[in-house]
Amino acid sequence: MTSIPFTGNPLDRASEKRTDAQWLSQKRHDASSLILPLWRLQPFLIGPENREPPLELGFLKPGLCETLAAPDAPCIFLGLENGRALFALDISAADDPAGAGPLAGLGHFREARGAAMFLPLKDAAILGQAKALIDWHQRHGFCARCGSRTESMDGGYRRVCAACKAEHFPRTDPVVIMLAIHGDACLVGRGRQFPPGFFSALAGFIEPGETIEEAVAREIYEEAGVRVSNVRYFATQPWPFPSSLMIGCFADAQARDLKIDHNELADAFWLEKQKLRALLNGENVEGLRIPPPIAIAHHLLKHWAEN
Repeated sequence: MTSIPFTGNPLDRASEKRTDAQWLSQKRHDASSLILPLWRLQPFLIGPENREPPLELGFLKPGLCETLAAPDAPCIFLGLENGRALFALDISAADDPAGAGPLAGLGHFREARGAAMFLPLKDAAILGQAKALIDWHQRHGFCARCGSRTESMDGGYRRVCAACKAEHFPRTDPVVIMLAIHGDACLVGRGRQFPPGFFSALAGFIEPGETIEEAVAREIYEEAGVRVSNVRYFATQPWPFPSSLMIGCFADAQARDLKIDHNELADAFWLEKQKLRALLNGENVEGLRIPPPIAIAHHLLKHWAEN
């Protein structure tokens, strides 16, 4: 199976070092370390915007980008690569870091999803980790218990409330994404936010007290009125928009009758394997579009079409 983007992170996360503030400070200023700046959740990339793929993450030597960050800006210890420490730094406080200042002329910033499509797989995985964690810090600057400000700790993997001492940790939301199969067809849907002609696998968040299998069955029935059985696992994908774990599954449908919940889906239909294979080959099939390879939905569809 082709590797799925945002998986295969090569870093040693060295979690045992996160509580050692002296070690982290030393590594953050070590000449061998590297820092990836993110500006408003957009990663820094080496070279001009019209650079031909593959792109290159803009990891920089310490001392180049720190002046662009606010004093309390999140700095995430990503891990070790062959003994070298890698960090991600939020420089959202800067006005135009690619156009003026120490980074001008070195590269550009690009939306993370668009950047990941043209990065080597290992770099896309590192970017996913960096983006998800900085996004979490931007959303959790205040305590959910008492509303006071929180402070980043442990290399960016914990926030502590100075007032009530409550601890807050990065969260990952589990999401099931699944193909219901019936004979030579799979069930696809178009979300209300999707452009015309774009269809994908159905998906939904796992609710408290629910298993993966139960969530798959519930979501397919709620959105399309289809009962399924024999839910089976395919693969997972960390999805840093903002921070989910996509759990890919297949399931066997009992029938093809649809009862679409139009609050959830604009449309849904059974896509025959022959048409799907044509779409995967880049052919124009009735104006239909399927997700690109960056999404696990693409790999669900491709795996089923080829097996």
